Amino acid sequence: MNVSRRIYLPPLSIVGPDSLKELEEEFKSRGFKKALLVTDSMLVEIGMAAQVENIIKAAELDYVVYSDVKQNPTVENVNAGLEVLMSNGCDCIVTLGGGSPQDCGKAIGILATNGGSIIDYEGIHVSKKKSLPIIAINTTAGTASEITINYVITDEARKVKMVMVDKNCLVDIAVNDPLLMLNKPAALTAATGMDALTHAIEAYVTLGAYEWSDALAIKAIKLIGESLRDAVKDGKNVEARTKMAWGQFIAGQAFSNCGLGYVHSMAHQLGGFYNLPHGVCNAVLLPYVEEFNADACGTKFKDIAEALGVDTTGMSIEDANSAAINAIKKLSADVGIPSGLKELGVDEKDIELMSKNALLDVCAGGNPKEMTLEDTVKIYTAAL
Repeated sequence: MNVSRRIYLPPLSIVGPDSLKELEEEFKSRGFKKALLVTDSMLVEIGMAAQVENIIKAAELDYVVYSDVKQNPTVENVNAGLEVLMSNGCDCIVTLGGGSPQDCGKAIGILATNGGSIIDYEGIHVSKKKSLPIIAINTTAGTASEITINYVITDEARKVKMVMVDKNCLVDIAVNDPLLMLNKPAALTAATGMDALTHAIEAYVTLGAYEWSDALAIKAIKLIGESLRDAVKDGKNVEARTKMAWGQFIAGQAFSNCGLGYVHSMAHQLGGFYNLPHGVCNAVLLPYVEEFNADACGTKFKDIAEALGVDTTGMSIEDANSAAINAIKKLSADVGIPSGLKELGVDEKDIELMSKNALLDVCAGGNPKEMTLEDTVKIYTAAL
């Protein structure tokens, strides 16, 4: 309580059904001339990008589209998007999608004002200037990139996911409209939902956790535990989607301001080596890493178990820890997450190098229990 804290949040967040419609007035009031809309090809194909384009047009704002963002956005994606922005004289960025377009748009925004290569900005608060203004529209209840000071870009040459923690990438407006999340595929809903749960759990147990982040993280765990199964089962369930939108939004506020841990450090390597979905990697690794961490976290896993609906009355700390891990595994299985990394094509021969890289990842320092190279290899191997 005697330590000062810096809390980074977007100046404006709009959350709830039909919140997308509020953007027309926001666009009109800010005096922008031309926007770069950063999204992916799928959202163009299903017509969701057109919904946003209609709002931009209604606000009488000129725009251009960059829609080639990959599942794990790359240095090449960032450079291509920046070229579109610069050649068209755009003065703001609109990001539409899950974590991939959000991260790519934030990287473009940083380069637009700071120059250089995105590789130059790996690490913590490296940039000097605020990003170009960003209006971030989220379409999945997962990464929370639309409200965090984090973004991740893959350097394909090194097979490394670069983690940037940078207050200057914080967006100007974040929109979480659960109606944009309806009818998403069950597998995507499960993967992004487990990503959000990982954010909440890692934020709750990280070394950087404190009173405010704890309150947010435990609430997020509860919301996700109550709603993820229903959101996966019925893609049209507005109540479940709304709870998930709030859950991921709250989890994002928590981890963005206190840090993460070794689940993310290890998951980043899987994305860099195999271009795997980040949420699935987190989901598979989460119980194994937290089983390793539990004895260093006091009563926090008892709290997690209770937030996931487990009655821990009369349980010892050890039993409550096990109950929390089992509840995580059950939720993951119930929503159809693969049972191990082998199903995702991970090869044992890559584990040693991935483990070495994981130790160097920005998120590693927040883990509540120090890991050695041997520990990391054991966890990857167990998760196969």
